Amino acid sequence: MSAAEDRPRVYEIHIHGYPTSQEALALQHPIERLLCPDPDHAPPCEIPWSFTLADGEDEASTALVLGVYTSRGQAAQVADRVRTLAGETRTVAVSEGEAGEWEELVEQYRFEKGLR
Repeated sequence: MSAAEDRPRVYEIHIHGYPTSQEALALQHPIERLLCPDPDHAPPCEIPWSFTLADGEDEASTALVLGVYTSRGQAAQVADRVRTLAGETRTVAVSEGEAGEWEELVEQYRFEKGLR
């Protein structure tokens, strides 16, 4: 894959299989520590990230969605780490996200890289 093909963009990492939104949201803090082990570090974080909720794989479940702004390769690495954290009973899927739906990630990346 060329550097142009692996340029940073928005990726969504969906963690499926939660019966309630509260259970899905409970995974936020462990994932935050996975992405940012030292919350008191000087900015920026290596990978801009944010969370939201979405419908799960079926009508009765909820998915936690981790949005990241990074390369395809790094998004896959993050998904693998999240998969290990979430456990074998959860489905973890990665897909490209819509930049307009994750504007704060794009802006954070541009600001921190001095691309304004």
